[in-house]
Amino acid sequence: MNDDQIKGKAKDIGGKVQEEAGKVTGSSEQQAKGLSKQVEGKVQEKAGDLRDAINKGNR
Repeated sequence: MNDDQIKGKAKDIGGKVQEEAGKVTGSSEQQAKGLSKQVEGKVQEKAGDLRDAINKGNR
């Protein structure tokens, strides 16, 4: 795993926690921020996957 994959997964998990906290507290703003973090994390994780694939192809 590379840094982008790890950081992306962490953002995704953090976003899920934030979304659930928003649901519990009734804060649609926190839910939206949590969803946004999840998307950002998944994009970063996929960028890391792509980097890994490129690096493996160059070996």
